[in-house]
Amino acid sequence: MNPLLDKLQPYPFEKLRQLFAGVTPNPALRPISLGIGEPKHPTPQFIRQALADNLSGLASYPSTMGSEALRGTIATWLERRYGLPALDPATQVLPVNGSREALFAFAQAVIDPTADETPLVVCPNPFYQIYEGAAYLAGAEPYFVNSDPARNFAPDFDTVPDEVWKKVQLLYICSPGNPTGAVLTLTDWEHLFALSERYGFVIAADECYSEIYHGDEPPLGALQAAHTLGLSSVERPYARLVVFSSLSKRSNVPGMRSGFVAGDAEVLKKFLLYRTYHGGAMSPAVQAASIAAWNDETHVADNRTQYRAKFTVVTPLLQTVLDVALPDAGFYLWADVSRTGLTDEEFARRLYADYNVTVLPGSYLARDAHGSNPGRNRIRMALVAETAEGLEAAQRIVQFCNTLTTRS
Repeated sequence: MNPLLDKLQPYPFEKLRQLFAGVTPNPALRPISLGIGEPKHPTPQFIRQALADNLSGLASYPSTMGSEALRGTIATWLERRYGLPALDPATQVLPVNGSREALFAFAQAVIDPTADETPLVVCPNPFYQIYEGAAYLAGAEPYFVNSDPARNFAPDFDTVPDEVWKKVQLLYICSPGNPTGAVLTLTDWEHLFALSERYGFVIAADECYSEIYHGDEPPLGALQAAHTLGLSSVERPYARLVVFSSLSKRSNVPGMRSGFVAGDAEVLKKFLLYRTYHGGAMSPAVQAASIAAWNDETHVADNRTQYRAKFTVVTPLLQTVLDVALPDAGFYLWADVSRTGLTDEEFARRLYADYNVTVLPGSYLARDAHGSNPGRNRIRMALVAETAEGLEAAQRIVQFCNTLTTRS
């Protein structure tokens, strides 16, 4: 067996299962889970219909590149959403089976395991666990950069020493972030692009939460930032930059496994070669449904409205007992539970036992790095269910916290 597998930690939800082992939740209350970031809004009917109408495609082997129609649709969406100049669908866009598998596979294509020193992969901390696993199984080591609450949870890349940057081959960044919801600014991107230019590493920008936001302006994207800074019209447009996006959150189709990567044509050419051998081709039926989804914005706006409604009622209620703020984007609340006197694990376990509400301890989403675990004493709450269920969960959390205060 591959010995690198031994470096992988249990996935956060396995840790949660172990934490809850032996606990019998309050049987008087129906279970409510805020633990898993799985969209619960109904899949739009027109996407379901497009999938059903194209099942004849199951009789054909799909191309790894995807159809011209799908690549063209994705390119047009990127141009429309981010105000980009025309992209070449043949070289700058590649459909993938959801952003998760592509984020993992990307490291295998990018990392050079024959380097004189062990390659490093920079990851934000806390982070989407796929980044760490991808680094290890590509023969690299992750290097974590802690998020800073004083900087709206943005990672402070100025803390990374020069001797570390020299060994970095890949940097993962998630904006809007999971679990913090933080969105990188143009200044943040300019700094990252300068570092990439200086040290030669590739940037993998995970943007799967880009269409769920709470302000008037949509989150700045990596390609958009590069275009604004003049990096879309140079000899090698979007050099060493690849973005990853998905329909899962945007269109409530996590089971369809449909997304794309876009950016540097030279990097994507190699990634396409890797995927040809890897077998990462999208079903023609899913491609047809994906075209329908990317071409429609009405359902996306409706979806965003539902999330905003939940956050509007839930966030102020939770602020009475926890240190939590409305995020820039995404569907998570990243709450500090320190004032309750419990650790994040204690909070999650007792809340589950007493009120049958599941939340995820923040320390499960982060690693001890540079003397601290930035997820410790925080919890992640995924507001993915309907508003009424989210409100009921928030009310139970308030009751639980008030009980703690009464006992103390």
